[in-house]
Amino acid sequence: MGFAPGGWGRDMLAATGLTVAIAACGFLTSVLLGALGAAALLSHLSILRAAGRLYTTVLRGIPDLLVIYLFYFGSSQLLALLSGGSGGFVGAPSFLTGVLAIGVVAGAYQAQIFRGAVQALSRGEIEAARAYGMSPVTLFRRIVLPQAVRHAIPGSGNIWQLVLKESALISVIGLVELMRQAQIGAGSTRQPFSFFLTAAALYLVITFLSGIAFRSLEARATRGIRKAV
Repeated sequence: MGFAPGGWGRDMLAATGLTVAIAACGFLTSVLLGALGAAALLSHLSILRAAGRLYTTVLRGIPDLLVIYLFYFGSSQLLALLSGGSGGFVGAPSFLTGVLAIGVVAGAYQAQIFRGAVQALSRGEIEAARAYGMSPVTLFRRIVLPQAVRHAIPGSGNIWQLVLKESALISVIGLVELMRQAQIGAGSTRQPFSFFLTAAALYLVITFLSGIAFRSLEARATRGIRKAV
């Protein structure tokens, strides 16, 4: 498990970096899709609200592993058709399809968080801003967005933890992230406990550091706001 020649330390750290990259890209994708989903759920147009409800209901009801398989094999089939319809298998980029699959699933949860954050805004402040003559863009930038972000940070922190754990599922489409690297090391050395314990410790380190980051963001977002006693 060390870093000497023949050790597994470097491989485990490289796999940890890939895990963080998958989780970070998947989380950013979920934020984008969640914002779009929340906008649809809060829209005045019934067709957009229906589309938002369909997205959040379907993606929260399908197992995450199945979504990953659908994205990977669906993308591979599409690439095969675009390449001339050959009968052979055309592998889709594992990192890209994995990130998109995780982001789409987590985005369904983010949409509900963002919708709740917007609905938690003080209507009095919004009406006062409109009465003051603020344009819709200024109202969104100075009133809606800062408060919505403040309300959404705790829930988004939970989504980050979800995405981090879901990154372990990406190994089924060929990526050697932390969990897969632990499996490889365990199989090669016949020391499963050591490798899986190390993987658990590395996941906990990532979780601990990301928890500090989200608490710092929350403290920054709530600076100057009096807390209820």
